[in-house]
Amino acid sequence: MAIDKTYGSAAEAVADIQDGATLAVGGFGLSGNPMALIRALEERGVKHLKVVSNNCGVDDWGLGLLLRNGQIDKMTSSYVGENKEFERRYLTGELELELTPQGTLAEKLRAGGSGIAAFYTRTGVGTQVQEGGLPQLYNADGTVAKASAPKPTATFDVDGVPKEFVLEEAITTDFALVHALRGDRHGNLVFNKAARQFSPPAAMAGRICIAQVEELVEPGEIDPDAVHLPGVFVHRIVEVGHDIEKRIERRTVTEAAEEA
Repeated sequence: MAIDKTYGSAAEAVADIQDGATLAVGGFGLSGNPMALIRALEERGVKHLKVVSNNCGVDDWGLGLLLRNGQIDKMTSSYVGENKEFERRYLTGELELELTPQGTLAEKLRAGGSGIAAFYTRTGVGTQVQEGGLPQLYNADGTVAKASAPKPTATFDVDGVPKEFVLEEAITTDFALVHALRGDRHGNLVFNKAARQFSPPAAMAGRICIAQVEELVEPGEIDPDAVHLPGVFVHRIVEVGHDIEKRIERRTVTEAAEEA
């Protein structure tokens, strides 16, 4: 029987994501945000979502759309600095935040998708990441309602020198949402440049991965050596076309030198 994981629309692909679901969402900054899938969730109005993603978009783009509507209860992220609504909701107790070092977050997702329960890392040793006490949820009056717990450590020899490592648990989620440049009907994906950063590990971590692709091709049209994420990790695929809007967080330009 032929394998065909394609769906006719983003709305159809996310139709079974319910209130309280956990999501791993790909993208890096505003690069590679699965906007069609995010907008479909926005239109459905699902609430109490717990989202794992490098960042939360900006106030009017990316995951910021769901945040603005009060659809997200918790973010697990490594960077939150471009979203004023995120800051407001976090400091007033409307949003829980589990702040995680960027490389650690990527590895927690990859480990979850690989069946690895936990791993040791040097990142965070001797800081509040390991010792606990990072505010995760505030009360409305600004006092801390919930703080991060201490994490176990172990000592290993590294080149003959004993060094302390912190234990980090893997992440798995109910669903994953990612954007890819190209995909085939079997779910094999190719990402473009910076969009490849968090998208593969996010896709791996989701028990059901939903991918939007700019171009849908037939199986065999993607060189196996060019596949960034095998179709075994992808369960649903939606074609969104090449003419979708793509935003840049901060555009930096220089004036052309005047001709002599």
